[in-house]
Amino acid sequence: MRITFAAIAITALASVSYSTLAIAAPSAADVITANKAATGATAKPAVRIEYAYSGQGMTGKVTSIDDLRTGNFVDDAKIGPAGEVQGFDGTHAWTKDTSGSVTLQDGGAAHQVSVNEAYRRSNGWWQPNFGGATIVFAGEKTDNGNAYDALTVTPKDGEAFEAWFDAKSHLLYRVIEVQGPQTSTTTLSDYRDAGGVKIPYKTLVSVGDAQYDQTMTVTNVSFLPPQPASAFAAPKVVLNDYSIAAGAKETTFPFKLINNHIFADVKVNGKGPYQFIFDTGGVNLVTPPLAKELGLNAEGHMQGNGAGSGHMDVQLTKIASLQLGDATVKDQVFAQIPLDSMGNIEGVGMPGMVGFETFRRFVTRIDYGAHTITLIKPDAFNPKDAGAAVPISFNGNTIEAPATYDGVPGTFTIDTGNRSSIILNSPFVAAHAQFAKYSAAPEATTGWGIGGPTKSHVIRGHNLVIGDQTVAAPVVLLSTATKGADADTTQSGNIGGGVLKRFVVTLDYEHNKMYLKPVTQPVSDLDSFDRSGVWINQSATGYSVVDVTKGTPADQAGLKAGDEIVSVDGKPATATPLYETRARLRNDAPGTVVKFTVKRGGETKDVSVTLRDLI
Repeated sequence: MRITFAAIAITALASVSYSTLAIAAPSAADVITANKAATGATAKPAVRIEYAYSGQGMTGKVTSIDDLRTGNFVDDAKIGPAGEVQGFDGTHAWTKDTSGSVTLQDGGAAHQVSVNEAYRRSNGWWQPNFGGATIVFAGEKTDNGNAYDALTVTPKDGEAFEAWFDAKSHLLYRVIEVQGPQTSTTTLSDYRDAGGVKIPYKTLVSVGDAQYDQTMTVTNVSFLPPQPASAFAAPKVVLNDYSIAAGAKETTFPFKLINNHIFADVKVNGKGPYQFIFDTGGVNLVTPPLAKELGLNAEGHMQGNGAGSGHMDVQLTKIASLQLGDATVKDQVFAQIPLDSMGNIEGVGMPGMVGFETFRRFVTRIDYGAHTITLIKPDAFNPKDAGAAVPISFNGNTIEAPATYDGVPGTFTIDTGNRSSIILNSPFVAAHAQFAKYSAAPEATTGWGIGGPTKSHVIRGHNLVIGDQTVAAPVVLLSTATKGADADTTQSGNIGGGVLKRFVVTLDYEHNKMYLKPVTQPVSDLDSFDRSGVWINQSATGYSVVDVTKGTPADQAGLKAGDEIVSVDGKPATATPLYETRARLRNDAPGTVVKFTVKRGGETKDVSVTLRDLI
């Protein structure tokens, strides 16, 4: 959960319809000068603002402390069952998440977003030369019949955002800012005098869907003496909410690799075992059916995003204990997300997920060769035989690492929850000329996230280099997404299970390192891609045909979206797990004929698909 807070000192602009009256629009300097006069500058060095919070189905309190000279800040939110602290010390953005762990946020756009926030909170635009920012007049805007003058502001080391100033009052009315895959719109109102400056007592934050709007209302303002640097630095915490039985230093347990996803047994509140997915791109979560079985109460309605253009509703609940092998993590806030709705996509039940909050407490070793997970106490970890180290950074709850594909360096999410080998984000694809030659290739459904299906052009191209490891010619998905994680401009792409299963992967979150050591066992189902051209999901009668790529064997054989496959080569489709059939369509030799019995409307017919290489 990320909450965006308004700046304390607000800006404004001039007030007429310049184009209609045929007079010159104000310059950026005119707008800022008017804003400073309207807001009232203060020489006081720091401020503490307390807010009442309402939104996303919860209420709570938020306390912000801002350094009005530098913009450094710390925001402490206690909302519903969760508590989270965010800060910026001028160099690093950081979070103290709902589980109590503190993590520097140097990945994605976290640093730039915090630089922007610091710039606004210190009114950097009032400084000589706009405090090093580039500011240009962006035209007139209207909202609810009122006129606003907009500026496009790009702080030094930040990213461009749009600021709207009321043309009459010259006070800042709105900030529109791209934050990773989302656009956040902050609307400020109800200005009141506090210590000689005007402060917006109401702040509304929206990400485009009103049901997830967040409102902060000021309840108290107090100006402070100069604050020490330590007030804004990431705090040091010692977590004592996890243990391994009998005082052991580590615990090892088996996992299953299904669709290149990691599934392992856990116990929740002493009950189970339940087969959870282990996902470095996710958070600790339970599904509504499991929450009901366990008698858990949930609060809130937040927006959960990921791959795909849609989203899922997220609530929060509390878990007394999570047991993984001989390790136990206690007293955690879990997300409640309807991940069970994706069971038909994976062909396997998904009652919950082990994610960031658990990985953050241990050094986690995922041995894809032996199919085991080892959780190690951080103070007992010896990296001597772990393999080559790769630096990682954090972007919220996800980790990212530098890598090079086809000679182009980039930053990639490391995601055990991604079934594919590599996804290149659509902005990264568009930015590099060597990918243009693939634009005419058929567009296929290549994955499914919490936001729905994802589509890509599929290639088997050049090499991936990560750390000292070279992965030769993996299957690569060139995303065509316009929304969601695969359209994120702050990252190059996503490295998933199709690459990671070549290694023993050791994740040391505490020291921002990942270690890669090639497995010694043969790797099966490696860099194969569907040879039929059909995307199928599980259904009550077998498999539902969701998408058929034009010109592929499935298309030429006459399969259509909406068909129900009830048997494969004479065997009931309900008798074979979906993931096994998908693997067959990837790995059976070209020329293999697969006979589907299909129901369409009231008719049943046989369709023969002759597999062939599509990439």
